[in-house]
Amino acid sequence: MHAAFRWSVPAQFNIAQVCCTRWAERPDGADRIAIRAHGAAGNGRVLTFGALQAQANRLSRVLAGLGVQRGDRVALVMPQRFETAIAYMAIFQLGAIAMPLSMLFGPEALDYRLRDSEAVVALVDESSIANILAVRANCPALRTIVGVDAAALQADLDWGGELARQPSTFAAVPTQADEGAVLIYTSGTTGPPKGALIPHRALIGNLPGFVCSQNWFGFDPTLSASRVDGTPTPVTPSPARGREGEGAGVKPWQAPSAGDDQNTAVFWSPADWAWTGGLMDALLPSLYFGRPIVAYNGRFAPETAFALLQEHGVTHTFLFPTALKAMMKAYPEPRRQFRLKLQAIMSAGEAVGDAVFAYCRDQLGVAVNEMFGQTEINYVVGNCSMTWAPTLPASRGALPPEGAQPALGRPGGRLTAFTGAVGWPARPGSMGRPYPGHRVAVIDDDGNECPVGVPGDVAVNRYDVHGDPDPIFFLGYWRNEAATRRKSTGDWCRTGDLATRDADGYLWYQGRADDVFKAAGYRIGPSEIENCLVKHPAVANAAVVPKPDRERGALVKAYIVLAPGHRPGDELVAELQQHVRGKLAPYEYPKEIEFIEALPMTTTGKVQRRVLRLQEEERARAAG
Repeated sequence: MHAAFRWSVPAQFNIAQVCCTRWAERPDGADRIAIRAHGAAGNGRVLTFGALQAQANRLSRVLAGLGVQRGDRVALVMPQRFETAIAYMAIFQLGAIAMPLSMLFGPEALDYRLRDSEAVVALVDESSIANILAVRANCPALRTIVGVDAAALQADLDWGGELARQPSTFAAVPTQADEGAVLIYTSGTTGPPKGALIPHRALIGNLPGFVCSQNWFGFDPTLSASRVDGTPTPVTPSPARGREGEGAGVKPWQAPSAGDDQNTAVFWSPADWAWTGGLMDALLPSLYFGRPIVAYNGRFAPETAFALLQEHGVTHTFLFPTALKAMMKAYPEPRRQFRLKLQAIMSAGEAVGDAVFAYCRDQLGVAVNEMFGQTEINYVVGNCSMTWAPTLPASRGALPPEGAQPALGRPGGRLTAFTGAVGWPARPGSMGRPYPGHRVAVIDDDGNECPVGVPGDVAVNRYDVHGDPDPIFFLGYWRNEAATRRKSTGDWCRTGDLATRDADGYLWYQGRADDVFKAAGYRIGPSEIENCLVKHPAVANAAVVPKPDRERGALVKAYIVLAPGHRPGDELVAELQQHVRGKLAPYEYPKEIEFIEALPMTTTGKVQRRVLRLQEEERARAAG
């Protein structure tokens, strides 16, 4: 698979064009569903590609009228809803840079990101307007706030009113593939969060991993081009050939295949569209292939998740291990209560574990594919546990027919189960293997590849096995050249995650090379939380580390050195937790606080978080 794979990245490429415009311009564009809103009624239930394009065109005109230019940053602070997707498409085709911000962010988290990025416009709804207004005075570059629905009453402009006054046409900017498209801030161990600038071409780099982890996303892995030119040439889905975008050089059998009506894939993930996982692993790939994605902005609950999967006939999903664990506990035998059509489950953020792996395989009928990546270099390692093969007649075409359930090997659509013919089997606890197009290795401090079984830093090379540039790479950290340089050793880009490699090429996670950690699927940077804590008058110093937890993988724990005149107690613990929750994000507040006399320090005065982390790990082992 790796040897036959070649990238083909055009000089000009725009995410909005391939994810929206080309589908809207098709004869069925006005009817082809792009997004389904769970829980909505009437006309608000679906958004077609035609409507998505028309609204994006109107918003592009509004933004241009506000003076937004090519390369300007536009902040989005909205949950999974139609307007969020419209905003992305409008910003992309304008040539501006989308800066998604979680609606969970408090004023302090928003303040830093808005100031550092110098965002000129913020698009918000009722979930975020109050926090944006609270920090606006500190953000001189922020000229305009556009409010959706109830937020319009407090914003500078009313989204609905402004778009209604605009025509539904717009001349898109012909962006270069290397131009910045998305600015996503990632947490670090020292200093403030860093803005990772993601180019348009990164979507191309994302697609092979997406297709593999989603068990080919409803497409036939044995697709042949014989129906086009009579030559039986094997053709993988278009992303594996590097889709040349904007229609340039795309083979006749590729463009139709991406949205062929015989492909009935429906996608959903609870991952926030403001994060890399929700945006690059869910929303954009689904739209790229012309398939519907379900939007739901309510709080995650197992019952809601299963009801949504059933109601919308979801076939492909991305679920964090934490979510899968909750679903497993609430519904040990879900198929007794729900009719599911799942063909693939991708999971990332932390290890799935044997119990959840077995649950997905035995109760959901799907072997979960774990995936590994980062905002800077996403979707590079994982699994592709294909367990099906179509046996369609040659005259029928390339893709599974309506109602087919390929992942389960069901009889509908003449599907025959088999093992190992495509992809590679998932191994519980393993990160997986490199996806096609990505050259991944475990390297030592000098940049040399480590022998089998020897821990090292997981790294991705800027060039694939053929010597072609890998389009997945980010452009760099926003206005932070020093951090960008530290990320690489020669052509190897370090992830900061430690792993070993076995003889079959599977990677096995060993932990972080630095102090960033994952808690319930969220990436936690100690520095930002510690900085927030020490602003409280009762805190003299603080250190944040992960505490092992069976359900979430890890909990956020803070070690606190109290300032003179303050005494520890439950009341102060609750006060400090609320202090962080109100200023940062709910998932960042410390679930546990321990008061100590002094933090372990190096001779140069740096906090030794590693000492505290190892202490927590030892306590967990002792507790069984």
